[in-house]
Amino acid sequence: MERVMYFLDQKDMPTHWYNVLPDFPEPLPAVLHPGTGQPVTPDDLAPLFPMGLILQEFSPENYIEIPDEVQEIYRTWRPTTLHRAYRLEKALDTPAKIFYKYEGTSQPGSHKPNTAVAQAYYNKEEGIKRIATETGAGQWGSSLAFGCMLFGIELKVYMVKISYHQKPYRRIMMETWGAQCVPSPSLDTNAGRNMLAKDPDSPGSLGMAISEAVEDAATREDTHYSLGSVLNHVLLHQTIIGQEAMKQMEMADCYPDIIVGCIGGGSNFAGMFLPFIRDKITGRKPDLRIVNVEPESCPTLTKGLYAYDFGDVAGMTPLLKMFTLGHEFIPPPVHAGGLRYHGMAPIICHLHKLGLVEAVAVPQVATFEAGVTFARTEGIISAPETNHAIRATIDEALKCKESGESKVILLAHSGHGHFDMAAYESYLSGKLADYEYPEEKVEEALASLPTVPGT
Repeated sequence: MERVMYFLDQKDMPTHWYNVLPDFPEPLPAVLHPGTGQPVTPDDLAPLFPMGLILQEFSPENYIEIPDEVQEIYRTWRPTTLHRAYRLEKALDTPAKIFYKYEGTSQPGSHKPNTAVAQAYYNKEEGIKRIATETGAGQWGSSLAFGCMLFGIELKVYMVKISYHQKPYRRIMMETWGAQCVPSPSLDTNAGRNMLAKDPDSPGSLGMAISEAVEDAATREDTHYSLGSVLNHVLLHQTIIGQEAMKQMEMADCYPDIIVGCIGGGSNFAGMFLPFIRDKITGRKPDLRIVNVEPESCPTLTKGLYAYDFGDVAGMTPLLKMFTLGHEFIPPPVHAGGLRYHGMAPIICHLHKLGLVEAVAVPQVATFEAGVTFARTEGIISAPETNHAIRATIDEALKCKESGESKVILLAHSGHGHFDMAAYESYLSGKLADYEYPEEKVEEALASLPTVPGT
């Protein structure tokens, strides 16, 4: 049997993050100030973020050096391994070659520390002692707790309420690393109290939790805000995944025909495909397919509008041009808490608008069916979010079986599901349900989109 795992030496780990912005065939639409409607400036963002991250958000440079202290921490789990999924291929009886880049070997068990460590570092460099953030499934909250612990920074996490109760061990991870975690909406902020007044039984959403975390940071001089996805600098930090994968695919003497990953805010998958998409933009690999996979219950790219919208429910964030279901949209409580976001990273949205990437939406039960298949072939129990990407990967491999084509499929595997056993129990016992696309509620939420002159 051929070699099934592709390792990089630590000396081969990328020393720079890749910035896609200079390579866009059309510029990314500006981020707008929520008060003036004018493009935001670095000074506008300074109350929330350290200047090191703000400059990355707008950088015209193709490559940005990873600080030595961040590289040193990265080396405690990076480079991560690329696997050839021979057992899955055999089970599917497909001629496709399936590879997956596994990010579950980091201390928190996902891709999120790639940016959490970097964000904690830049905040420390600016003398920040406390950070406020939100988290959906808890992967981001636990990763930032890990990063803040390393740099001696206090952390307050607003965790989407339904996930807070579904995934208690993620909360315990955060607390073990020294963070404080509360369910959102909470009584700790005006935004949270207002939301609870409207709906005391609200399951919460990432948009709600963002409102609380932004308010927390904006009302305290000692606190910055940190976001685990969506923004340009977050996607930038994740590109270490794709750069490693490119070297490992060369080791396997293959180049992907299809790259597949799950999207909620978009950072994990963008981190994988952005280093590859340069080849598509330049025409070197014009037929490369990049498939973004989202839940049918929160179909941002597949059914949302491309418009300026707030990133949070309360309307406190800058306005982003993105595919959105409306900032007031409250997604159903599916187990893939990290994908329950009304919007999407502007970089991914722009690429989708330009026709450079595609998107599909899949139902919850089918994703767990795929996750169990993956576990029973490759041995890895995957996060519910990752199961969405596995579902689409299997679907593409089965298409190859029908056509007889031996395509190369690269899966972005964002993390393990060891804290999601309750979700697997629901699936295995036949209790897991699909959620219909709530079209009426989305239409209501879209009706509240902000009016932006000239757009």
